[in-house]
Amino acid sequence: MEQKRRRPYRWVFMVVIMAIASTSLWLYLDVNQVESMEIKSGIQLKFRTNEDQLEIYQGQTWQPFFAKGINLGASLPGHFPGELPITKEDYLRWFAMIDEMGANVIRVYTIHPPAFYEALVSFNQRKEGEPLYLMQGIWSPEELLIEKQDAFLPEIRDQFQQEIRDAVGAVYGAVTLPEKKGKAGGKYRANAGPYVIGWHTGTEWDPVMVQKTNQIHKEMEPYQGTYFRASDQATAFESWIAEKVDIVAQEESKYGWQHPMTFTNWVTTDPLSHPGEPIYHEDMVSVDPTHIEPIHWDAGYFASYHVYPYYPDLFRYDTGLKTVKNDTGEIDTYKAYLRKLKAYHQGMPVMVTEFGVPASWGNAHFGELGRDQGGHTEQRQGEIDAQLMREIHSEGYAGGILFVWQDEWFKKTWNTMKFELPEDRRSLWLNVLTNEKLFGVLGMHASKEDVLTIDGDKSDWEKLAVEEKQKLDVKVHGFEEIWMTHDEGYVYVLAQLEKAFDPLSQSLYVGVDTLPGGNKKAAELGSMTLDEGLETLILLGQEESEIRIASNYDFHTRLYGKRYGMLPLKEEELRDNSGVFVPWKLAVGLEMEPPDSKTYHPKEEVIVGNLRRGTTAWDHPDYNSLAAWETKDKIVELRIPWMLLGFTDPSSLQVMSYQDEGRDFVTETTRGIRILPWISDKAGDGPGTVEQAGNPYPLTRLPIYSWEPWEEVGYHERKKQSYPLIQKVFQELTVPATEEIKP
Repeated sequence: MEQKRRRPYRWVFMVVIMAIASTSLWLYLDVNQVESMEIKSGIQLKFRTNEDQLEIYQGQTWQPFFAKGINLGASLPGHFPGELPITKEDYLRWFAMIDEMGANVIRVYTIHPPAFYEALVSFNQRKEGEPLYLMQGIWSPEELLIEKQDAFLPEIRDQFQQEIRDAVGAVYGAVTLPEKKGKAGGKYRANAGPYVIGWHTGTEWDPVMVQKTNQIHKEMEPYQGTYFRASDQATAFESWIAEKVDIVAQEESKYGWQHPMTFTNWVTTDPLSHPGEPIYHEDMVSVDPTHIEPIHWDAGYFASYHVYPYYPDLFRYDTGLKTVKNDTGEIDTYKAYLRKLKAYHQGMPVMVTEFGVPASWGNAHFGELGRDQGGHTEQRQGEIDAQLMREIHSEGYAGGILFVWQDEWFKKTWNTMKFELPEDRRSLWLNVLTNEKLFGVLGMHASKEDVLTIDGDKSDWEKLAVEEKQKLDVKVHGFEEIWMTHDEGYVYVLAQLEKAFDPLSQSLYVGVDTLPGGNKKAAELGSMTLDEGLETLILLGQEESEIRIASNYDFHTRLYGKRYGMLPLKEEELRDNSGVFVPWKLAVGLEMEPPDSKTYHPKEEVIVGNLRRGTTAWDHPDYNSLAAWETKDKIVELRIPWMLLGFTDPSSLQVMSYQDEGRDFVTETTRGIRILPWISDKAGDGPGTVEQAGNPYPLTRLPIYSWEPWEEVGYHERKKQSYPLIQKVFQELTVPATEEIKP
């Protein structure tokens, strides 16, 4: 009797098990319908290397394949990558847009959550034609390598080898990874292995670490593995990489597949000599892919490099690269570098797996032909990215993978990171001065950018809810109404004037106060004196429009003058209420001199406070993603990036302090923003109309624009103007270049 009562439960249990098994089989069996070639019992190939090309098995034959790819990050606005916020629905939506753009490869740097692989398998199963292929990266213990300076330490070896096993298991849907802070985990059951185009092992290598590893283990015998080995010419670090690539191959072979192998490399550790590079550590050591060889790996092996047109400085200073002209007849050092790099790797495919420029207000490095690390509109971003992709193709490379698909708010850049405080809140706001945040082809725009358009029309302001905007009771001659609002990226101001603003004959000023201190007097204020100082001053006009910063508040001078001694200091400008406003600048190159560099390398800087007139209406022919202001009739509309107003973290109302005693900057919590606008006739000598005879103007009586701190962000996705330009070049480049490359 007891046995009979248990049978229904066993039957239900078996049904559940069969259902789960059927689902698993569906994921495995359907994906294995990908056409492949069996090279030996139980071993399949879909991609292989053949001399200097990559090939795909298609239509029962091997055909040349050119990789047109996009790198995919792991974060969303408001999150750091380790929080793993991207859902399966996000991935599916993005895959459709990436496919529409014409890409055939998605590269990820590390293990993504199970939802990524499930979405890739699901998308490809439903897609007509060729699938989206996956280049899977395997993250090395980067911070530990830099800290310990010896790649062969057991703790590094064990951590990296476990990451390799986890990555291969995740791709083949055959592992359950524990939940760990900052790492993907969960049950991996979707088999994305047959969609892999290649394995991309490691991260950009610190040259000092590479050199020290080579010195410590200089007597080491070259690595000899099961599928890969190091040649007799290999350094110790190259042997270390050969071992890691071999372990990836060993792990993948367990699943009956072979795919092409590569490891991450970059210009800093390339095998070429760069006598024109001024900084020693940028050309101090090589990591040479030709010193690693496949021995029983039919899928083959290729070299891959991250090659940006602005870094290192050899792209500007190495005369050996100023020998090649591009299609427009200009000397093109990027094209020359690609040619030299390709020539070095004889008989071996080479792929550029990161390249591109950002569409950001900020700039962090100058590049030749205007290919800077930032300062580009979305349109110009697309033009440069398309140029670079065409050059990669024309120089006979096996592919190019653009950096990056989506904007990443959590990113930092060397020339703004000291001003983003507290740094653990970087993902909660969009600092458009930080170029690294804005490499994306898919824009992750701050929340009001789909509501408010800079175009000189206030109708969109009228649609904002009452609680989303604030009318300021600022009674100043020439102004009827002033409104303010904000989002994660900008502070917005709308002024309705008594009569139309004429930038040809007038200048419109907006003084901004966020904390005690600053300039109570200035040439721009004429004879007027304030009872409280201004941190920044906005000027709008026909010839120049910019935001200037009080000289004693200027982050740039305080960091590179007072702390680093790279800028001359004027004592009179370091005093409070100096009366001087200076241009808002960012460093784009540090001063270097021997022994750190071969020759003296001057400090370089760029003015970042210029305010462009134009419209942010993305569907308008004159759309400018960097537009800051516009005026029509009696309306003046303006948006200002947070950092230009002194904010280090607007989400917690933190502004840079005037306190400047230690090496690190200090912040203060502001009550909000107080503004003082006025209009001056360019023929006149100051505002005149806002001062009170004999008394300081009572700035402290003006209303403060304030807001509540935020812990969650709003944002919206939109394809940038660069998207159709990338789409066009991807559609053009259907097969590898076949023309002979001239020496």
